Amino acid sequence: MEVLDETDLKILRILQEDAKKTTKEIADQLHLTASPVYERIRRLEKKGYIKNYVALLDKKMLNRPVTAICMVSLRYHNEGFIDTFEQQIKELVEVQECYHMAGKVDFFLKIHLESLDMYHEFVRSKLSRIANIGVLESYFVLKEIYNTTAIDI
Repeated sequence: MEVLDETDLKILRILQEDAKKTTKEIADQLHLTASPVYERIRRLEKKGYIKNYVALLDKKMLNRPVTAICMVSLRYHNEGFIDTFEQQIKELVEVQECYHMAGKVDFFLKIHLESLDMYHEFVRSKLSRIANIGVLESYFVLKEIYNTTAIDI
């Protein structure tokens, strides 16, 4: 992995804050011309430092105010069972994030839904159909205190 210089890091910080900024706006902020900033951004994309550009949506405005955290422990832990579980979870559109964990639980799932009733239906009709789940613990967010997608660089 190459070492990024301070200008690259500044560009990444700016884009994390607002990915809609134009190359010219970024260049103005850094007191540079647009052409080298454009080239740096393309290089950062090509090297994989910038994976994607997305819009962060307001889950409450989209009627998904309930955030559930599911801690899943599997019954069997060999590679085939883990791979199968991971593929089945990827197919559940309700699951926004999934992490394979070290510790007491095997997987951490983050889910946004319309209501507790919808969560109950999700567990009953979809999650419970995954055969290898041994233990499922559910937690519900009462209030979101802080949420960021930015990485401190």
